[in-house]
Amino acid sequence: ESPKSIQDNFLNKENKILANAVRFLSIDAVQKANSGHPGMPMGMADVATILFKYFLKFNPKNPSWLNRDRFVLSAGHGSMILYSLLYLTGYKSVSLKSIKNFRQLNSICAGHPEFEPNTGIETTTGPLGQGISNAVGFAIAEKILKNKLGKEIINHKTYVLAGDGCLMEGISHEAMSLAGHLKLNNLVMLFDNNSISIDGPTSLAVSDNFKKRFESYGWNFLSINGHNEKEIFNALKKSKLSKKPTIISCKTQIGYGSPNKSGKASSHGSPLGEDEIELVRKNLNWKHNKFEIPKNILNQWRKIGNKGAKDESSWNKIYKRNRSKIDKILKNNFSKSIKSEKINAINEFKSLATRKSSELILNAFTKNKNTLIGGSADLAGSNNTKTKYQKIIRPNDFLGNYIHYGVREHAMCGIMNGLALHSKLIPYGGTFLIFSDYCKPSIRLSAMMNQRVIYVMTHDSIGLGEDGPTHQPVEQLTGLRAIPNLNVLRPADRTETIECWEIALKSSTTPSILSLTRQNLNPVRKKYSKINKCSFGAYEILRTNNKIKLTILASGSEVNLAIDVSHKLAKHKIYSKVISVPSHELFKLQSKSYRNKILNESKYKISIEAGSVDSWKKFMGENGLCFGIDTFGKSAPYKDVYKYFGLNKENIVSKIKKLIKIKS
Repeated sequence: ESPKSIQDNFLNKENKILANAVRFLSIDAVQKANSGHPGMPMGMADVATILFKYFLKFNPKNPSWLNRDRFVLSAGHGSMILYSLLYLTGYKSVSLKSIKNFRQLNSICAGHPEFEPNTGIETTTGPLGQGISNAVGFAIAEKILKNKLGKEIINHKTYVLAGDGCLMEGISHEAMSLAGHLKLNNLVMLFDNNSISIDGPTSLAVSDNFKKRFESYGWNFLSINGHNEKEIFNALKKSKLSKKPTIISCKTQIGYGSPNKSGKASSHGSPLGEDEIELVRKNLNWKHNKFEIPKNILNQWRKIGNKGAKDESSWNKIYKRNRSKIDKILKNNFSKSIKSEKINAINEFKSLATRKSSELILNAFTKNKNTLIGGSADLAGSNNTKTKYQKIIRPNDFLGNYIHYGVREHAMCGIMNGLALHSKLIPYGGTFLIFSDYCKPSIRLSAMMNQRVIYVMTHDSIGLGEDGPTHQPVEQLTGLRAIPNLNVLRPADRTETIECWEIALKSSTTPSILSLTRQNLNPVRKKYSKINKCSFGAYEILRTNNKIKLTILASGSEVNLAIDVSHKLAKHKIYSKVISVPSHELFKLQSKSYRNKILNESKYKISIEAGSVDSWKKFMGENGLCFGIDTFGKSAPYKDVYKYFGLNKENIVSKIKKLIKIKS
């Protein structure tokens, strides 16, 4: 249809009827579940209908089509709008039965969208603002791939539906600021500007000038009536021609069509109630039963879904002609670099900070073409995340593979989730371990979505020294170890750092934290091994006698200390073995016999880690001691700080001697 004929169609009722199908599926599902948020789907149904009918490029028969447009629902509480659209357009993942089971156990129609591959649900949203940062990651990924593969292969947009709450969250500022800086003209935000949040009108807490705010970011700002199809269409059309990211502020009425609850907080987060739904049916002239979509309306929606098959078919011809070239460009082969760097580590055998060891292996990786996309939150020189072989991604120049995220830790992590979700790029980003607190919501979502996102977190203990307790992590490792499906990797030297990178790269369904030191560490591995010993999570690094009385468990920088303690104990005829524990999570995955061999050979056990001891207690048993820190750090040279907290050879040996003497 030509734009003129489409606009003429706005004079008839077809689009409003299509939008009402979205509204009533959403209303009915929330009511049946007796739980959910009907107001946003009711308010944004008109905008979503015009987007899906005339602009969005997608194919329900192949939800994973590489060149599809991405539709992200950042306002995840309004999840029923997404499930309704997926069902109506013909995605097999969402059936009418699953919509009727909205918010019930194991239904794909969860309370907030939960990512599943090949379903049309592009990302997990719910924590407000996360979807915005994911969408920025999608848009960056599209730009990167377009430069790698050519615009015939990659040429799509990302549309993100966000609400007032998304824009209140700080992560939205971080992500949208970077998007504007990078001039992501392939990114369009549909802002559901309904001026209502859970507590009531947004005027209770917000008086932002959205136009000035977005223009200051470098965005194109358009303002429309979100219930006027002509204005919706024209704004989306303008967004396709923009040289900047575009926000379309859609002035909508939350709970549109409800006589008593539209425009009110009462329609935001609670079912409308059976009586009110009947009034909405009369008000919008919807003469159909619960969950009933008449065949002619469903056919119109399925027709909208079917048009993408033709687009993909044309694209597939180009893709097939270029398949070998594409495979070559997107190929990853890290094994040669890993082997050669492990050999170098043994041959050179020198003290290095593990952040520097990480830089050396990254140098080896980035010499060759691969899908690694690096970055740092304004700490490239401290995190050692940028190598001499990397090119910076800049506005209008996406040929590179390194992103300066600025001081935006939270957005960096949300954006990396988008990079990973978009097309299996391998993002890694750096900050200090202490700032994992700023990153944790996004890290948690990486783990929930089974995404290979690599967090390079340096300055990982009191070992950073003079910056003091504000920058010295104490409870962070314990907190991160509590997150399901997250590998926390704390290497003890250069060889272990290489092996931990290998684990992170091979963990295709698990994100990883690389916890790295600022201070230099002596090598603990003296021989080259083909086997990745860190992959066991814990392994023996030293033994002072065949028969031992003590097992010393340590991670990272404290493995050096554990070795010194073991040697000193041997002089007192107390023999021990030292176990390097780079990953609690991987150790828990080992066989019972392996774990028993590591933990139960001796009567006595101790752990040493310059942080909270909570995550070590599970290994200790009744004859164990944990050496660590359960208070905040101190500002001083790092060796003085270690001594102050009793993390020195003399103190630990003294307490071990008392332990063994008393217990014996």
